[in-house]
Amino acid sequence: MKGYDDSTYGDSFADVYDDWYEDVSDINATVRTLQQLAGNGPFHELGIGTGRLALALAQTGAIVSGIDSSALMLQRLEQKAADRGLDIEAIKGDMVDDIPVGPFAAIFVAYNTIFSLQTFARQQTLFANVASRLARGGVFVVEAIVPDPQRPAGSTVGVRSMKADRVVLSVDMHDPEAQHVDGQFVEFTESGGVRLRPWSIRYSYPHELDDMAATVGLRLSHRWVNMSQEPFTTDAETHVSVYTQSS
Repeated sequence: MKGYDDSTYGDSFADVYDDWYEDVSDINATVRTLQQLAGNGPFHELGIGTGRLALALAQTGAIVSGIDSSALMLQRLEQKAADRGLDIEAIKGDMVDDIPVGPFAAIFVAYNTIFSLQTFARQQTLFANVASRLARGGVFVVEAIVPDPQRPAGSTVGVRSMKADRVVLSVDMHDPEAQHVDGQFVEFTESGGVRLRPWSIRYSYPHELDDMAATVGLRLSHRWVNMSQEPFTTDAETHVSVYTQSS
């Protein structure tokens, strides 16, 4: 999408993210699963945003840090952490190139955030950089959709939400050859006019993520439908994949 960069999504959604996406996945199940995998950490979240998951994890006493390219998202995270008396190291930077050295017991990337990386090469580089920052026995946890291989090319338009004073439309364009979807949420309000909230993803199939992991010495140790650890099936629409060091 022309004019779209790494911080566009966060800056465009920071003011509504907590309202729109608070229930996009089960926070309590995420915390339980992460602690089952890596105890009290240290944990590092890629694309930490406003802290939807990181704050709940830190509330248990775990050591948590995270990175995000959006200053607006991080401002909201820092305010919420201060309000709750929590200590989370929040880094403004690129989630591929600027990951702290660690080592971390677990690095995790929540719902589809890995697909904000716009090329296969960037996603592969992420796996390499994560692998180099894991402690011995550490895990990389990826939560994402399972793309629909039957979805046709072209555009879709739909209604995301509607209230008496507000309508939000969802518009996107799909390029299956590039495995790319560009979208906009177009928000009409009685008082504020029109607001555009763009997003863009380059999706990968689970087996492609597995190959990226294997290339850098990580192996798939668990795959579930969700953070509640429901068994993964061939018709699943989402997955949580846990990668560990091969040796």
